[in-house]
Amino acid sequence: MSAIQPTESLDGSDADPTPGPYALLRNRSFKLYLAGRFIASFAQQMLTVAVGWELYERTHSALALGLVGVAHILPMFLFTLPAGHLADNHDRKKIILAMTALSATASLCLSGVSQFKLPVFFTYACLFLAGTARTFLWPASAAFLPQIVSKKELPQAVAWNTGSFHLSSVAGPSVAGALLAFTHNAAPLYFFHALALITCLGLLSQVRHQAATPLKEPMSLKRLISGFHFVTQQRIILGTITLDLFAVLLGGATALLPVYAKDILEQDASGLGLLQAALPAGSLLCSIVMAHRPPLERSGRALLWAVAGFGIATILFGLSRNFWLSWTALFLCGATDNISVIVRHTLVQVLTPDEKRGRVSAVNSLFIGTSNELGGFESGFVAHLAGPVFAVVSGGVGTLLIVAMVAWRWPEIRRFGRLDGSPGAKESP
Repeated sequence: MSAIQPTESLDGSDADPTPGPYALLRNRSFKLYLAGRFIASFAQQMLTVAVGWELYERTHSALALGLVGVAHILPMFLFTLPAGHLADNHDRKKIILAMTALSATASLCLSGVSQFKLPVFFTYACLFLAGTARTFLWPASAAFLPQIVSKKELPQAVAWNTGSFHLSSVAGPSVAGALLAFTHNAAPLYFFHALALITCLGLLSQVRHQAATPLKEPMSLKRLISGFHFVTQQRIILGTITLDLFAVLLGGATALLPVYAKDILEQDASGLGLLQAALPAGSLLCSIVMAHRPPLERSGRALLWAVAGFGIATILFGLSRNFWLSWTALFLCGATDNISVIVRHTLVQVLTPDEKRGRVSAVNSLFIGTSNELGGFESGFVAHLAGPVFAVVSGGVGTLLIVAMVAWRWPEIRRFGRLDGSPGAKESP
């Protein structure tokens, strides 16, 4: 089924063909979608802080923090291709609801592991279960958004979507840090996360969407890898995914925030919460700006400059010994990274036909999820061998080298124009 046209809405009302930044909020289904994401993301950020704090308190090991990434990445390698096939052959909304319920179950198990001080192995097992749910959730969720809004509205929808996520991410870590400093117990935070996901289930169940006709193709190796084949044929998609993969793999410093907070900046759990909130605070400000402006005219160049800025800010964070300078560096990391997220996610959806969006989104989530989780492991491992400062600074330098390589290898990225894919999107050389 074709995408919703600019003059149509799911509620049956006419839409402005050139909508302003708040026109999307008249779409009830989109508002429900945003509210659900906000609640789930707020609790997820609290859970992330709680997991890092509890593991470091129990093990005092940077490597233990890195293993969190391994627990999340294994399901991606195992289940990403089936997840993409499922998203293109079944109702995406039903997949989202089922995987949200599975993630809530994992959080309830985490609460029990924490409360009864079971071996750390069980924490990683719960994270593996949550990672499995997220692996199936990501491609279905990414391919679901174009079924709620029109193609022309998609860049602003992505900006609002990331803005909702980052707004929750600003508040979540701060609240989590304060609660941990008060209770010294992570179990209530895990339980709260489960309750938040149940609330999210209720909201998303009311979302109306323009349902695509499922392909109902039998699962085969050829069909499973068709998403990879499409990505390799679309050089712009391949280049942007490659850029994000290696930049985050090398430049991610968030896995070491518990080490920096406690050992380098000499902060308690509340200080860790503020550091965790700095990056999404920058992303939130960027999302607000992006939602209030037209689609980027030179989105390819903006993407490259943004990732370069991310690398520079990462280096600054690695060298800083002042808490507020470190916070500012993370804020800049978030602002620049959000430009990359909006450009990459929008391009993937705009350049991919609906019948392939699930599988292509699965490939995208595999690359990006892999870079995030492997980046956490890489940071923890390098910090274990050479110290946290070397791990962060060398990663920032590597990010700058990756930007230069991608700009040279994929010149069409530099030439790509309007982000909404409208005529004239590709500039002349």
